[in-house]
Amino acid sequence: MTARELDAAGITDPVLRDAYRRCRRLNARHGKTYFLATRLLPAARRPAVHALYGFARRADDVVDDLAGGATPEERAAALDGLAARLAAGLRGAATGDPVVTALADTAARYRIDHGHFADFLVSMRDDLVVTDYPTYADLRRYMHGSAAVIGLQMLPVLGTVVPRELAAPHAAALGVAFQLTNFLRDVGEDLDRGRIYLPADLLAAHGVDRALLRWSRDTGRHDRRITAALVAAAELTRGVYREAAPGVALLDPVARPCIATAFTLYAGILDAIADDGYAVLHRRAVVPRRRRAAVALGGLGRVAAARLRASAARPAAESTAGPAVEGEGVA
Repeated sequence: MTARELDAAGITDPVLRDAYRRCRRLNARHGKTYFLATRLLPAARRPAVHALYGFARRADDVVDDLAGGATPEERAAALDGLAARLAAGLRGAATGDPVVTALADTAARYRIDHGHFADFLVSMRDDLVVTDYPTYADLRRYMHGSAAVIGLQMLPVLGTVVPRELAAPHAAALGVAFQLTNFLRDVGEDLDRGRIYLPADLLAAHGVDRALLRWSRDTGRHDRRITAALVAAAELTRGVYREAAPGVALLDPVARPCIATAFTLYAGILDAIADDGYAVLHRRAVVPRRRRAAVALGGLGRVAAARLRASAARPAAESTAGPAVEGEGVA
């Protein structure tokens, strides 16, 4: 993390600065689309976003055990350990875990509801034992903790121009839309981990089950029934984006370019999946780098316009963003 971002956020303690830097590296390495959009936030707010992402990534890595060496019992114990360190950190105790240290500091600075973190860990524990979801309603219950609460955690950092509770449903929907997009993109990889996140009733409506998905993944062959089910999943996901869209205008104007850019980039993954013939069981669809750059440049233009409007409006009424910090910029 750049010193400028940490200075702008008022993070001066060396231990804290190192903790936030570690979270930023996690975001840059694993969340490229998310990281690109975060660059459009005022510098003072970026460390908090990196901390939120870093903790979510840490928990996800424990559950998935990408190295493949841990037993389910060992993963459950590791997740329990993370939860214990989080509880201690949120109480203000030292934990020795840089990611938890940064998250606890962010939660305190922005007064983030601790219940969001508890709900998140419930869904992470589900991933240790649940391998599929019979209905979309079942999946939505899981995604409350795994995705909706991420949007709700972000909301105090982004700030709003309306009472926060009015923006909350849209923020939650955007978190769900992003996760549904990831589920569709990662169908093959998740299947290799034994999980199917697409609802069984949606798949069955097109004659698809786990055995057919496994056959397609293993043989590299396509099936029209699978394509039809994936098209339906994409349309379902686009509907959730439509639920989320009105929320962008409810955010602090200086935060809107970040979320609008993330919205466009993630929705663009659906377009990339369609352009690739819904071949997600065989390869990961990606938004072309040129397209990502073009969207980011558009976001920079919106940032500049928002800053000009904010300068002209001072000393107008403050938005309900988190703690005001000098030096909020986008460099």
